[in-house]
Amino acid sequence: MRNHKYLFLFTIFFFLLGFMNIHFSLFGIVCMTLPIILVLKDRKKTWCQNYCPRASLYTTCGKSKKWSSHKTPRFFIKGNMKWIMLAYFGISLTIILMSTLGVARGVKLPMEYLRFLIVIPLPFDMPQLFDIMNIAPWLTHLSYRFYSMMMTTTFLGLILAMVYKPRTWCTICPIATVSDVILKK
Repeated sequence: MRNHKYLFLFTIFFFLLGFMNIHFSLFGIVCMTLPIILVLKDRKKTWCQNYCPRASLYTTCGKSKKWSSHKTPRFFIKGNMKWIMLAYFGISLTIILMSTLGVARGVKLPMEYLRFLIVIPLPFDMPQLFDIMNIAPWLTHLSYRFYSMMMTTTFLGLILAMVYKPRTWCTICPIATVSDVILKK
């Protein structure tokens, strides 16, 4: 990552905005679409190499550890782990989309709490410092789902940064994997 060492502040800001109002979590869509747009435009992984705020967070946190890091497992780099993560990501997005459509059609109640790994409800309510009036329930549901997915992957990436090398998550990041596939075509 080039001279953008303070980009991690965007990640922190993203999660803080979710405490202000969960609907700000829809900015996470930018973190999923902008990398793909840049790959198609630049024909290289511009986002991953220069602008990814989570890579900056992992680098910052991973460098601050005092103990020696373990070697990144080979199956992360050369194995199927990136495809497993891409499958998890695809399943997550499908569940998010289908459940949001269910809420929009009125056949499902909106989820207004966080979940870890899509299925584990967190045992606390997320504080909301201000309310936005007249928001459709499906949009609130989508916001909690996106925040949950971003929280899960960020947490997993932080664990990997602390145990292995700082940017271990980047080897299995679904967006990086999709970018690689695009670049190979």
